[in-house]
Amino acid sequence: MSIDESVMRDVLRLRRQGSDDALCEAKAAAGGLPKDVWETVSAFANTRGGRILLLGLAEAGGFVPADGFDPQRVIDQFVSGMGEGEQGSRLANPPLFTVNRAEVEGRPVVVIDVAENELSRKPCWLSAAGIERGSYKRVDDKDRRLSSTEIYELRHALTQSSVDLSPVPGASLSDLDEAQIEALLDRRAGSVALRGAEDRHARLRRLNVLTSDGEVTLAGLLSLGMYPQQFFPRLLVDVTVHPGVTKAAGGGRIRFTDRHQCEGALPEVVQSAVATTARHLQRYATVEGGGRIEHLEIPEEVLREAVANAVVHREYADLFQGEPVAVDIYPDRVEIASPGGLWGGKTVDNLDDGRSMCRNKALMQMLQHVPHHEAAGFTVEGQGGGVRMMVNQMTAHALERPSFVARPDQLLITLRRHGVEIPALRQWLQDLSSEELSEQEEAVLLIARREGGVSVPDLRQLLGVDSDEIRALLHGLASKGLMRETSVDAFALWADEPGLTEAERDVVEALARTAQESVSVHDLAAATGRAVTSLRPVLRGLIDRGVVLATAPPTSRNRRYALPQ
Repeated sequence: MSIDESVMRDVLRLRRQGSDDALCEAKAAAGGLPKDVWETVSAFANTRGGRILLLGLAEAGGFVPADGFDPQRVIDQFVSGMGEGEQGSRLANPPLFTVNRAEVEGRPVVVIDVAENELSRKPCWLSAAGIERGSYKRVDDKDRRLSSTEIYELRHALTQSSVDLSPVPGASLSDLDEAQIEALLDRRAGSVALRGAEDRHARLRRLNVLTSDGEVTLAGLLSLGMYPQQFFPRLLVDVTVHPGVTKAAGGGRIRFTDRHQCEGALPEVVQSAVATTARHLQRYATVEGGGRIEHLEIPEEVLREAVANAVVHREYADLFQGEPVAVDIYPDRVEIASPGGLWGGKTVDNLDDGRSMCRNKALMQMLQHVPHHEAAGFTVEGQGGGVRMMVNQMTAHALERPSFVARPDQLLITLRRHGVEIPALRQWLQDLSSEELSEQEEAVLLIARREGGVSVPDLRQLLGVDSDEIRALLHGLASKGLMRETSVDAFALWADEPGLTEAERDVVEALARTAQESVSVHDLAAATGRAVTSLRPVLRGLIDRGVVLATAPPTSRNRRYALPQ
């Protein structure tokens, strides 16, 4: 695509929407290069990059070429302002850019493409304004100043934090839970970490509970403290239940229907936040081995991982200590917001790559060995597989994948709820089969229902079961008449036969539900609520296509019907 074609494509888009957008900015520049172009360059460099399209294009007239535009003058002003690298630049950390000339409707424009800066070169800011007032980000069609917290996070995104190792003024060993201290020491007894540490204080210094001067560290207080909020009132998890799908919904004076601030040491905080959230979620039951097992609509292990990640990986620097981790429960979703952006080069695209990157290393290390107060296991596992587990568990339970939105100073995780769908899904499973189904079988059927089919490789990843077990599971469902093999290691629901009419689908689902080897047309009429006379041509069509089998010729009174095995 030529530059003129590319420009015209963008111009047409801007004209359709009637405004600039996140990736494109037009400026008339009839009197020369406008001063606010540098704010736009800073915003693009700090966000996703973009095109200052169109120096020479007037937004006010409907994105038409501007009168009196001098392209060479504007190019000279822009290149001069960018300087030679850092020398003479209007910007600190100036981004890479390209300049091109183009035409729009036969008249000249200047096209400047600005690259997003590497993380090590963020933020980019206007030199004359300084970093605090001269750093911008792109929000839709606007250039907005970065906040102090956003600037802090960008500047420290690749710098290992030592905040968790800093001493807490005024805190002493008496502020720590003695039982949890002993549990930690017992857990690490005999480890290399305690080699040569002859007394209790030496061992606690070695485990970073105390500083070399014997002061309690932030990591030690958060992991083992009796009440860390005495020193840091907002280092907690704030769980809020909302009546509508936004924080503003609900009308009148009702802003939320329930709220609980989860306090204590982090193991207790995580446990309390998960339990509080679970109380406001729906449950459903399955039968396993003759027993009844209850499940949350969002798997509890997913909730726990999301909350634990939020408290362990959050930013604990001074600027952020007044902001809690927030869990917001809506009718359709649960959102977990963690103060601080992604650290160490992590992005939304590589969150599930299995690499563990943590800004709070001492805190992470400690929480791997401090048990929950009321639950088995430890607060974090620290192996880098948490996000992948969340994705797999949500998918395996026929839920949408978790959504991750990374801002410079916040990570937002969204977990979609089944909500009102739970009764419908349970009823669908019951209608599908009169036989008792295992939890894995139900998961496979629900995934197939949502995705339109399943395969052995996909299910192996989602369910964490080896290929042979998956094949046995799928062939077992096929033998029950619930699924059919569409190709090697690929299966679909019998009711998802392509091209089925509503009446044909009713027949196939009725045959799949029956516990009998075959049924009569009168049985099908009772199961579907359709007349026998209307079912006979439906059955003939299904038999001709091999979807349904008949046990006798059409003239036989003993003719019965079944799905192929």
